Amino acid sequence: QKQKITCSQDAFELIYPYVENLGHEEFWVVYMNQANKIVEIKNLSSGGITGTVFDIRLMLKDAILLEATNVILSHNHPSGNLYPSSADKEITAKAIDAGKLMNISVLDHLIIADDQFFSFADEGLI
Repeated sequence: QKQKITCSQDAFELIYPYVENLGHEEFWVVYMNQANKIVEIKNLSSGGITGTVFDIRLMLKDAILLEATNVILSHNHPSGNLYPSSADKEITAKAIDAGKLMNISVLDHLIIADDQFFSFADEGLI
């Protein structure tokens, strides 16, 4: 039976093991069906100490191929800074807008730093 995501804490606990000890940024996406059951968890990019590239087209392509209708975006901040940069906010807004065209909902974007997380949804930014 597929695991279901019901809140940002669930998503954090799912993604944290992939990024907990990294010294560089990585961008991960959780692809889910309409009932928020996980279809796949995928690393979309690995970058440097201060950034990584997130290609919205690749995220949407994978969502379509996986028949996912909901996604949760996530990346880590090795610096320990928990708060989103202006670039983080901009890419999140673009992903939301692009997803709407394909009926793919971006439910959240988590930033993971040390053993904590920042949730765009919990903070009212989505």
